[in-house]
Amino acid sequence: MKRLSICLMGLTALLMGQGAQAQYVLPDPSQVVPPPSPPPPPKIEVPKVPQFDAPPRYNYRPLPRNSFSDRVSKCLDDAAAAGLGPADRGTYARSCAN
Repeated sequence: MKRLSICLMGLTALLMGQGAQAQYVLPDPSQVVPPPSPPPPPKIEVPKVPQFDAPPRYNYRPLPRNSFSDRVSKCLDDAAAAGLGPADRGTYARSCAN
């Protein structure tokens, strides 16, 4: 019985499929894909250098101003942080917001 099972296992192994190959076969050179080309080098730009004889450029636009309600809220918060009482906060906010 033992010999029969060993023979069956050997026969099954032979019939199951292909065994290991002895050597690796390279594909045709026509099937080999060439590696991608390298990316282009980064573009290098020279920074603009200020000139000594160039006239200075000023920005004459006024800074944007907050709305009136934003200014009043900020003034009330500042008055509370300073420790003013509720009656004094209104007076401070009126003079601060304008």
